[in-house]
Amino acid sequence: MTASGEVSRPDKILYPESGWTKADVVGYYRRVAEYMLPHLVGRPLTLHRFPDGIDHQGFFQQARAEHFGDRVGSLRISHGKPTGSVEHILCDDADCLAFLADQGTLTFHRWAARGDAVERPDLMIFDLDPPGDDMGLLKRSARRVAALMRDCGLSPFVMTTGSTGLHVVAPLVPRADFDSVRDVAGVMADRLAAEFPDELTTEQRIEAREGRLYLDVMRNAFGQTAVAPYSLRARAGAPVATPLDWAELDKGGLCPDGYTLANLFRRLGQKGDPWARMAGQAVDVAVARRALDALD
Repeated sequence: MTASGEVSRPDKILYPESGWTKADVVGYYRRVAEYMLPHLVGRPLTLHRFPDGIDHQGFFQQARAEHFGDRVGSLRISHGKPTGSVEHILCDDADCLAFLADQGTLTFHRWAARGDAVERPDLMIFDLDPPGDDMGLLKRSARRVAALMRDCGLSPFVMTTGSTGLHVVAPLVPRADFDSVRDVAGVMADRLAAEFPDELTTEQRIEAREGRLYLDVMRNAFGQTAVAPYSLRARAGAPVATPLDWAELDKGGLCPDGYTLANLFRRLGQKGDPWARMAGQAVDVAVARRALDALD
């Protein structure tokens, strides 16, 4: 992007099947910024960049590049050995979002913690990874995770990933560390897998899942990321990770990649952002831990 804000190579095709160009992608991120930025501000990001479009090899980038200049924020975080210190990327305004899109960024992945409390997550994330395209299983699993979260005093929110699954996310008061949050999420996942052994599993190895949906809680580890709300995905049709309200799981045509660059703004005009006030429902994970223990 030039100093005057013009898109570089605006006609470059990034989504060949749909014909979406870099100008379309940059325009999308400028337009969606008012909904997306509250979910990004202050959070270290990992970029998934495709400078030559989705038909070519992309790459992940978590360290801020020198040529980004003052348009892109940064936060230096120590990861210990062997990684050491990394100057992570921050994106706190629409100009930064557009600039990173102009750099070929299609997908933004975010930390579960903000920079002012980078070792204390304010989100608990369940990534529901289905074995195929069984939406019935995916919806049932999301509801089961949500029901257990509510039993533990948490407030669950649901999002399509723009890929093959759903995320169920609960806002947290940022007091506990990542290990504590991941431990609670892991116990919850184990409990659900034991209760529904024919449909749910915590097996990381695909060959061990035996057609069951994988309850992935590894997004709750320090340094891990999850796709950000309203982020595009590098898939045909330019699908978007889209927050839902729970009633929408009853929609017959719902699928994880059903909202796209082509139809998202119609939806936002009708519903706004179902996650807009989620931070106000944050709970200390210690409360959830006590409630979870009490269930046993």
